Amino acid sequence: MTNKRCSWVTDDEIYVRYHDEEWGVPTHDDQELFEMLVLESFQAGLSWITILKKRENFKKAFDNFDYEKIAEYGEDKIEELRLDAGIIRHKGKISAAINNAEIFIDIQKEFGSFDEYIWGFTDGEIIKAEFETESELSKNISKDLKKRGMKFVGPTIIYSYLESIGIIDNHEKECFKF
Repeated sequence: MTNKRCSWVTDDEIYVRYHDEEWGVPTHDDQELFEMLVLESFQAGLSWITILKKRENFKKAFDNFDYEKIAEYGEDKIEELRLDAGIIRHKGKISAAINNAEIFIDIQKEFGSFDEYIWGFTDGEIIKAEFETESELSKNISKDLKKRGMKFVGPTIIYSYLESIGIIDNHEKECFKF
């Protein structure tokens, strides 16, 4: 007998593994929180499966999502990334990842960790939700991140981000993860 999953999950093994092992699981590690922020921002306008299939390439290209290294990327590294067929080669998204790494570090300095910052919006609570594309929570976080200077962090991207890191739990009632 196979487990019933959320309706968006295809039979693609990458998707199944992501759904079963990561999506909606509370994440508190700043490295993982940054990785998902980068991946979600690159996903804008694309399908999530596209990003998942390129995830290992992103890890290699972006120094395993080491935000301190990424914050130091210069023009040579940007050009190298723009030529890397293994990732999404959108110059605006590449520049945003570098910019967002700098802001991420600023937030860590202010709050002690990015984890404290992002989970502080819900006082550490997981929000059980019906599937949406954005919410008041994602709008508020998006607005705050934009005010701090982050890019590619609109309310829809942030909503997906909050689902991916487990702040919003959107597993469907029929799903074995519900």
